[in-house]
Amino acid sequence: QVQLVESGGGLVQAGGSLRLSCAASGRTFSSYRMAWYRQAPGKEREFVAAIAWSGGSRGYADSVKGRFTISSDNAKNTVYLQMNNLKPEDTGVYYCKGTFGANVYWGQGTQVTVSS
Repeated sequence: QVQLVESGGGLVQAGGSLRLSCAASGRTFSSYRMAWYRQAPGKEREFVAAIAWSGGSRGYADSVKGRFTISSDNAKNTVYLQMNNLKPEDTGVYYCKGTFGANVYWGQGTQVTVSS
C-alpha cells in the first residue's frame, strides 16, 4: 500500500506563486510515474503535469506550460509542483497521483485558490 499526502495549497493573488508537495510513503518503488491533476468546482478532474521518477521525463497540460514545473526528490520520496504566474482559472483542488506498476494511488487533495 502506498500513501500520498499533498500539501502547500492556499490562497494567492493572480500573478503569485505556490509550491505543492506530494510525499509518498509505504511500499514505493524506484521506477514509477507521478502526476498532478486538478478539479475545479463543477468540472471534471484534469491532468496538469507528470514526471517519470526514474528517468525524469516530464509532461504538461498546454494550459500550464511555461508557468508550472514538476520535479522530484527521490531521497525524500516527494514530488513537487512549482506554480508561477497563477491565474484565477488555476483555482481548484490539486491531487497527486502515483502509478506503481499496475496500481494507482491518489492523495486527498489540496485546495488552491487564486483571486483576481
